[in-house]
Amino acid sequence: MSVLAAQAIRTKRLDLLPLHVEHAEEMAAVLSDPALHTFIGGTPDTPQALRSRYLRLTAGSPDPAVSWLNWVVRLRDTSCLTGTVQATVGPAGQGSTAEVAWVVGTPWQRRGIATEAARGLIAWLGRQPVHTVIAHIHPDHRASAAVAAAAGLTPSGEWHDGEIRWHLSTGR
Repeated sequence: MSVLAAQAIRTKRLDLLPLHVEHAEEMAAVLSDPALHTFIGGTPDTPQALRSRYLRLTAGSPDPAVSWLNWVVRLRDTSCLTGTVQATVGPAGQGSTAEVAWVVGTPWQRRGIATEAARGLIAWLGRQPVHTVIAHIHPDHRASAAVAAAAGLTPSGEWHDGEIRWHLSTGR
């Protein structure tokens, strides 16, 4: 498999834009609510820490068989960034597996943004050499489970680091 690169993805209301270091300042504000870390741990990053993290992410995976794909989510009618989606794509068996995740800032939650962004990401992955999409979701994180289900993933019954593994076969 060749390395994939994030490309702009357009949905009905959103633009998923490939991540750039310059997004760090606005995203630090978007992701500043400590409640976003309830299920994943840690604390919100400062703009400087997020800039360093984005620098590492945009440099790409040190493993040439793995693609790190990261997007910011922009709500088109306001032009403001609202969250992120990501996919780590690597080889697995006869096809590639993409591990996906999403986060939407607290002020933009409960508007269907995470679901729309996840669906857009998964549709894009379905046009790539990806055979399986997986997500790991904390069993108490009902909102994230609802997003996964709405995006077509189903719980596998497998556990990984205290989270339930959800999956979708792209049929490729």
